[in-house]
Amino acid sequence: KSPNSFSSLKRQIPSQSTNGSSCIHRHPLSFRRRSSIVEEVEIMATFELYRRSTIGMCLTETLDEMVQSGTLSPELAIQVLVQFDKSMTEALESQVKTKVSIKGHLHTYRFCDNVWTFILQDAMFKNDDRQENVSRVKIVACDSKLLTQ
Repeated sequence: KSPNSFSSLKRQIPSQSTNGSSCIHRHPLSFRRRSSIVEEVEIMATFELYRRSTIGMCLTETLDEMVQSGTLSPELAIQVLVQFDKSMTEALESQVKTKVSIKGHLHTYRFCDNVWTFILQDAMFKNDDRQENVSRVKIVACDSKLLTQ
């Protein structure tokens, strides 16, 4: 891909996370400090939280194909992604009312740049009328107040 491709521009978008901050990765048996390089790869800005969802990745791939074919400019593709971030946040905040309880074995947890990451094993998701068991699940959560800043 050319240096001016959408993929290279996506990496240039300034993130809202604090550069140079330290992350601590916690495991039940060990504590270790993560390097800033690994941190930047693993921890996304809270504003871009939904881009790693299935729909976010499909949108990104489609936009990348459109930029590569010349159908869409890289700048417009980035604007679409920014709007996607805002729309997902607003839709989940205003339209989702279901409450779910989650129980499971906490394998790993991490808090970095106001983002919590939990990895659960043998998790059970339960709402009023349904229950689902999942062998392994990763939950990424952030304070919704930070998304409006």
